[in-house]
Amino acid sequence: MNDKTLFEPYTLGSLTLSNRIVMAPLTRNRAGEGLVPSEFAATYYSQRASTGLLISEASQISQQGQGYQDTPGIYTQAQIDGWRKVTDAVHAKGGRIFLQLWHVGRVSHVDLQENGAAPVAPSALRPATKVFVNNSFVDVSEPRALDLSEIPGIVNDFRQAAKNAIAAGFDGVEIHGANGYLLDQFLKDGSNIRTDAYGGSIENRARLLLEVSAAVVDEIGADRTGVRISPVSPANGVSSSDPQQQFDYVVDQLDVLGLVYLHVVEGATGGPRDVAPFDFGSLRRRFKNTYIANNGYDLNLATSALKEDKADLIAFGRPFVGNPDLAERLMADAPLSAFDPTTLYGGGAAGYIDYPTLAESSSAQG
Repeated sequence: MNDKTLFEPYTLGSLTLSNRIVMAPLTRNRAGEGLVPSEFAATYYSQRASTGLLISEASQISQQGQGYQDTPGIYTQAQIDGWRKVTDAVHAKGGRIFLQLWHVGRVSHVDLQENGAAPVAPSALRPATKVFVNNSFVDVSEPRALDLSEIPGIVNDFRQAAKNAIAAGFDGVEIHGANGYLLDQFLKDGSNIRTDAYGGSIENRARLLLEVSAAVVDEIGADRTGVRISPVSPANGVSSSDPQQQFDYVVDQLDVLGLVYLHVVEGATGGPRDVAPFDFGSLRRRFKNTYIANNGYDLNLATSALKEDKADLIAFGRPFVGNPDLAERLMADAPLSAFDPTTLYGGGAAGYIDYPTLAESSSAQG
């Protein structure tokens, strides 16, 4: 046991965070024309700047990387300029923010791809999952397997996106290697049946994530680079026959790169923590830098995880939707506000930037 608390400052690489609370990435589908962050995004993120670290909604590294309508990108100058408004607003309030870099792989639809092309994947296996396209949830399109010659281009897209994120003023980036998207599809043998250098063994299946991570570190530095993984989450139809061995290996290799943090979804994304046997403590022990624990945490579980040294930072997700001042509410052990599920994805200001803080609610009641 130790005396760590959720509300004390924390040193993350060269950054000083005001507390140990992290806002997990939350897709909100509100990007505007050109997939530029919406005019309300700067307000949305700056409202939450009292959080130790904000991690932005997932942002695709290319058109090919998009899987849902109205999600922002980080591959055009207009997108970089749009994100700059967000980072300036967050920094003006003393906050810190990383951008999550995203390629959805097979979790996409032909209507989002250039010239109606098939989504790409490690293998031509179509998952039983849906995407939000044309204002409704529809089945994903049949994917095609990436050719070996295309993979260096994917790595370079991540590298360029990281460079763009720093140009947009972000304090760093998080590589999205979780939740059944492209990098996770390569990691897990339920979605990767390749027989070349990127399939088969645990080392081969980890190759793309490790190449992407090395490229990003080379571009912007290890102290600005984090990775998110979800070893046992079945999100978007992925599965693994050897998750412990696979992710012990992955984390050993990520540790060698010196990444500033490892962000781990413990259990099923947005679901039960005990979905499958897995020793998350093994990952914690293998990774020397900051370990961010995610999935189903409340104040009590977060406090206990810190005291037992199971994590350095704790990520909260959907509670941030209806509680822009979540850090203050947790500190006061105050009730949390619910959010309106009908405004979670898409729309404008309503259900996005109009949730009151605890102080505003008390003032209105008084």
